[in-house]
Amino acid sequence: MSFFGFGQSADIDIVLNDAETRKKAEHKGEDGKKEKYFLFYDGETVSGKVNVTLKNPGKRLEHSGIKIEFVGQIELYYDRGNHHEFVSLVKDLARPGEMTQSQTFDFDFTHVEKPYETYSGANVKLRYFLRATVGRRLNDITKELDIVVHTLSSYPEINSSIKMEVGIEDCLHIEFEYNKSKYHLKDVIVGKIYFLLVRIKIRHMEIDIIKRETTGTGPNVYHENETIAKYEIMDGAPVRGESIPIRLFLAGYEMTPTMKDVNKKYSVRYYLNLVLIDEEERRYFKQQEITLWRKGDVVRKSMSQQAAIASQRFEGTPRVEKSPALEDDS
Repeated sequence: MSFFGFGQSADIDIVLNDAETRKKAEHKGEDGKKEKYFLFYDGETVSGKVNVTLKNPGKRLEHSGIKIEFVGQIELYYDRGNHHEFVSLVKDLARPGEMTQSQTFDFDFTHVEKPYETYSGANVKLRYFLRATVGRRLNDITKELDIVVHTLSSYPEINSSIKMEVGIEDCLHIEFEYNKSKYHLKDVIVGKIYFLLVRIKIRHMEIDIIKRETTGTGPNVYHENETIAKYEIMDGAPVRGESIPIRLFLAGYEMTPTMKDVNKKYSVRYYLNLVLIDEEERRYFKQQEITLWRKGDVVRKSMSQQAAIASQRFEGTPRVEKSPALEDDS
């Protein structure tokens, strides 16, 4: 609504050129609700039309210019209202003048750089959007259209396994091993836990996936930990020499790729947390960081096939695979 109770004299609508064919992706907003948005990748062109529809055809609409912007911005919740723009592109659609009838304007942002993934976290939000503006003397008429950006990665060249030990002198000695340290978002974590010395009564054992969001710099640094997944390894007492296999499917959990120092504003990291609880409710844990990445092309395999292949790689079993079709896994 404009000042003095008068309504807007025109409506704006932003329509993408490939709206009928472009893929959509779900994204959770600040309120926790999921909505679907048009999905883009770094370097893709963003083009379409801006429709300015007069509410009273024939009546003049004076304006100080019509423009559309493509914006990428970060908002830190402790610093609300102060938006940090890392992408800001503007296209002028019409010079100052007047409109007597509804009009449509074409726009084209060619090969737009979109360096970071769309993100909505506990203390920070990164969004991309188009904003169309009809300039007015008292108050502008604007319309925004949010899009989602996914960042894709290729398979890491170095992806070594993780081997760690947890021990309490003369009481407990455990070795655990995961097949690799970098996982794509639909991957399977395969591992083994070896009990070399058990002299305390362990009642429960689990692996947690912990997401740690770090925002701000200097004195204004905030850490937010969230337990994404809990995987029960055993319920009962292990014995010396026992080994327990681990298979944890990541596809069922809502996670993002690992993000490190995004625009020097925030980071998102993930950790595997091994937790042991004894009969006296004492907790022992060991944490190890893992790297998550988004895979561009995924082989069409069932989850059980993925687990079997990961297990074979981990065990060192030879295998022969055909080359199945590839599909987009955004």
